[in-house]
Amino acid sequence: MELQKNKEEMVLDNPKDVSAQTIFANSEIGRLKRILVHSPDGGIGKVVPGKAQDWLYEDIVELDQMRAEYDLYIQILLYFLDPDKIKQLKAIKAAAVEAGKTGRLDFFKPDKEGYFASDKVIEVQYLLSELLKDELIKHKVVASICSIEQTSFEEEQLLLSLSPRVLAKTLITGYLVEQKRFIFAPVPNLIFTRDISVVINDHLLLTRFSKDARYRESIIMKNIAYYLLFKEDREKVIELTEEEDFFLAEEAEKIRNCSTVEGGDVMMIAPRHLLVGCSERSTVGAINKMIHYLFKKEVVDLITVIKIPPKRYVMHIDTVFTMVKRNCWVLFGPLSRKGQGQAERNKLKDYVGSVLNDKKEGIEDEVKIIQYDRSRPNYGYRAIYQPPYLEDLFEQICRHDFQCNDEMQFIYSGGGEFPENEREQWTDSCNVLALKEGVVIGYDRNKKTSEAFKKHGFKVVHAVDLLAAFDKGDIKPEEVENTLILLPSAELSRARGGSHCMSMPLERSKIEI
Repeated sequence: MELQKNKEEMVLDNPKDVSAQTIFANSEIGRLKRILVHSPDGGIGKVVPGKAQDWLYEDIVELDQMRAEYDLYIQILLYFLDPDKIKQLKAIKAAAVEAGKTGRLDFFKPDKEGYFASDKVIEVQYLLSELLKDELIKHKVVASICSIEQTSFEEEQLLLSLSPRVLAKTLITGYLVEQKRFIFAPVPNLIFTRDISVVINDHLLLTRFSKDARYRESIIMKNIAYYLLFKEDREKVIELTEEEDFFLAEEAEKIRNCSTVEGGDVMMIAPRHLLVGCSERSTVGAINKMIHYLFKKEVVDLITVIKIPPKRYVMHIDTVFTMVKRNCWVLFGPLSRKGQGQAERNKLKDYVGSVLNDKKEGIEDEVKIIQYDRSRPNYGYRAIYQPPYLEDLFEQICRHDFQCNDEMQFIYSGGGEFPENEREQWTDSCNVLALKEGVVIGYDRNKKTSEAFKKHGFKVVHAVDLLAAFDKGDIKPEEVENTLILLPSAELSRARGGSHCMSMPLERSKIEI
């Protein structure tokens, strides 16, 4: 790539048309080639304490620090996925220094002229601004969002008058900078792009959120999917809808039986094998529809459903475990074989409590696992196997799906010790993103988990130090192996999501079996 000249200043190349590029992922550990992200935006900085929990935040965050931490994440992604873009950024920075310009350059803000605009590390807000250049689509998007937000006709016309770049920012942050006022609430969870859609082989599942605070994200992603990513092959976009008579149900029944599924509960874990979580955010009805649709279309052959406690601290299965290598996983001990077995041994029958509190026998926080096989349609896709514990499931995936005979490695949150295991799970120790097999990104505050990685033979390096080594040429991204890369996380972790949550892989290399 070469830098373009514009008014005697260096500017970045424009990215390629994303609709012409491959979308495919058949594992969680194949080499990452393209990814969908969203940088912390101004809406996050406007979350107020009184609305934090309604908007799914446990606390308010300091936006500038959060952005500084996130920028390191983006730089790591660019080094591994788009090194040419890094070279361009370095050249522009050097030219700015030579010209005597000081201050922070706007490489990482998608509404700025200097935004890096990679076609491999792809920003939702940038894609939305490109989409809104089409006047017809612009009207459709604005009308859809104004409808669910119940904005006035006057405000809708105001939004339509904005430039695509300003409009995209406003639709996400809810805030119109020029007038210093809110049009509607922000969507501060868009930073967690994993939840808005999932690539399943060469298909894209559009998720359905369980919380009102995230509805606008669904509209944004739906339009990006149909009008950009899959505009040439829309049949590969999967949408889950309610039954035709759903509208006749009582409100309480609607709430109980609605079909919602979020991306943190869906993992394309191995070729032809999908993991789906039944959790606080993903319902039985949605999972049932997924099984029938994916089997009918022959998208996958095996679906494993994992029921986890419907609680905030384990909102998705990727807060409980993620894959590091085909024989290695990081997971939350209390929901594993060791933790569940100990709970079972310690459980005393509560005769009085079971009557007074209407408790059911069993362990409240237990995990249940059940599998469905497409090759057995005569059995109505009934369960074929129920691994008793997560470790048994992971070993089955290693041996059966990957034909791997290496010794299994289980890295437990907080080193498997109380209270660090629960404290570090809360700050996403089990939520890591694989850049390639054995190379993952985590948070630096989870120190006991980092020590556990070391004990299993992994190198542990801080993102700042790794970027410095890349800059000096001491090591190249392709030379990094068996490594946990640590991001600073004082503010990022307060948003309740790790690097796995902050990523939606669009393309991974096909995994070799």
